[in-house]
Amino acid sequence: MIRKVYDWVDDRLNVTPMWRDIADHEVPEHVNPAHHFSAFVYCFGGLTFFITVIQILSGMFLTMYYVPDIINAYESVKYLQNEVAFGVIVRGMHHWGASLVIVMMFLHTLRVFFQGSYKRPRELNWVVGMLIFFIMLGLGFTGYLLPWDNKAYFATKVGIQIAAQVPLIGGFIATLLQGGTIVGAETLARFFAIHVFFLPGALFALLGAHFIMIRRQGISGPL
Repeated sequence: MIRKVYDWVDDRLNVTPMWRDIADHEVPEHVNPAHHFSAFVYCFGGLTFFITVIQILSGMFLTMYYVPDIINAYESVKYLQNEVAFGVIVRGMHHWGASLVIVMMFLHTLRVFFQGSYKRPRELNWVVGMLIFFIMLGLGFTGYLLPWDNKAYFATKVGIQIAAQVPLIGGFIATLLQGGTIVGAETLARFFAIHVFFLPGALFALLGAHFIMIRRQGISGPL
């Protein structure tokens, strides 16, 4: 039955050539850990993407129970932790994955830098990669406030004060994030919207561009 469905779709969209182009793409020998132990450093990018997928899936699950307002936010997280089946596991994956993805991305960036993979013709991909890095940092920062506990509240307050010190545009950034004179309901709503809609949208676009350029330019070789 699956084969018949695939043939039906393939007959109309001709997906086989596209699938073969992906599935039959050869990986260079220098990035195969089975041939070179040092090739493990080339796995950092793939591991970062794998953790990102886990973050997306676990985040989708969390939004099914999270209530983004100052009255119910903490209680919704508490309910998720204590009452929902496997809720504590999924939230733990999302919580620790937020730190792990930054670590893996930092290692991936170091590999690219020290091996000179940012040089011609991959300069634009380096810029896109750095933008992805900043998007990830933004996701970590905006997600920190969402549990709405004391640690999240005061840490976010300090973070907004630091952002306010940016020359020229610091005041605008602080107002944009805080949404008012205090860290309150508007702040939580804005952080939730930025964390769930704006930053993921930018992340998907940048990841698409990143993968397209990797495919066209190939994986850089060792020095």
